[in-house]
Amino acid sequence: MQAGGNDFTPVDAVPVDTAPVDVAPVDVVIVGAGIVGAACARALAREGLSVIVVDRGQTTGATSSSGEGNLLLSDKAPGAELLLAQYSASLWPAVVDELADELGAGFPSVEYDRKGGLVVATTDAGAAPLLAFAQSQRGAGVDARVLSTAEALELEPQLNPAITAAVHYPDDAQVQPVIASEAFLASARRGGVRVLTNAVVTGPVLDARGALIGVTTSRGTVRAARVLVAAGPWSGEVSGLLGAPLPVRPRRGVVLVTTRMPHRIFHKVYDADYVGAVESNAADLQTSSVVESTGSGTVLIGSSRQQIGFDDRFRVDVLRELAVKALRLFPFLAGAPVMRSYGGFRPFMPDHLPIIGEDPRLPGLWHATGHEGAGIGLSLGTGAMIADLMAGRTPGLDATAFSPARGSLAAHLEGARP
Repeated sequence: MQAGGNDFTPVDAVPVDTAPVDVAPVDVVIVGAGIVGAACARALAREGLSVIVVDRGQTTGATSSSGEGNLLLSDKAPGAELLLAQYSASLWPAVVDELADELGAGFPSVEYDRKGGLVVATTDAGAAPLLAFAQSQRGAGVDARVLSTAEALELEPQLNPAITAAVHYPDDAQVQPVIASEAFLASARRGGVRVLTNAVVTGPVLDARGALIGVTTSRGTVRAARVLVAAGPWSGEVSGLLGAPLPVRPRRGVVLVTTRMPHRIFHKVYDADYVGAVESNAADLQTSSVVESTGSGTVLIGSSRQQIGFDDRFRVDVLRELAVKALRLFPFLAGAPVMRSYGGFRPFMPDHLPIIGEDPRLPGLWHATGHEGAGIGLSLGTGAMIADLMAGRTPGLDATAFSPARGSLAAHLEGARP
């Protein structure tokens, strides 16, 4: 099963249905059936809350099916996002075991693999910044091990020996994102969660005080005490329809996939310039070398970032850049046939932090979105935080930095409509 692919058919998939529905009011309606919405649904169901998940398409049909399944610490600078990544990483092993017990042997494995990451510099100018970045991460509790070239080649024998610096991150991991998302939803359904697909949100339901008490959709009205927007790159559009716009924008990424081959790449390997691309606000095309094998023997080659709206046209120039840069890391790939490419849209935020919590502009509106390319890895921590906040508990991780009311978002937010 290749991470990031679309070959998985959910065991309990819901047939395509667009018939109108009439549902009883619930505690929470979640807009978005990707991995973040699914993780929140599971966490809230385990709190005993009644939940309906609505999605404009099918479950796991958009961003969550278009990534590589990364659970990374290596690409995050010290700060709030790294703390959320560390918190989430601490939750994954136990949840993987819980899912296996809940869903049984008939449900595919989520393919949790703590295979580790290797970050390298390919130029003299890139070596010092990589080593300084790793040192700052170690100060924040990340296991970041500086390697000699010989040590790096022991981990990855096919790596270009011309690298100028290398850092090993043993705690980087990966899951199959489609299976993981569907496993969260399957678990949530067992807890009573209903999933309503092909239901496009068309507007808010407000009470006499102006509080949000549900949503209207193309399949009917869903009333709830709280509305949680977890619609990934479409969250800006959805929150705007509900009356409290968010500055979430789509940021397109593309991945190349080779044909199957004997395993010759054993970690997630990327050039240090990847970190700069992740942290950049630039709208133009940015590419960096990110290469890893999958369980099925294919090799995934990324990554690109580009703010071009929801334009998903095929772009040969982007694929060419990805291929050329991958050869800097693994020259043997020059002879590897490419069988396909796929792309998707990340939910970009201008301050590079997800929004998690209640919106102060509109009572009843909550958010769990804006994770950009880290949503797979951050999903469990986000779900746990939402469950804690809605239950009135102090979260396992301080939620202040992710609040919709944080200062770094003030300039980007509009007030809720009357």
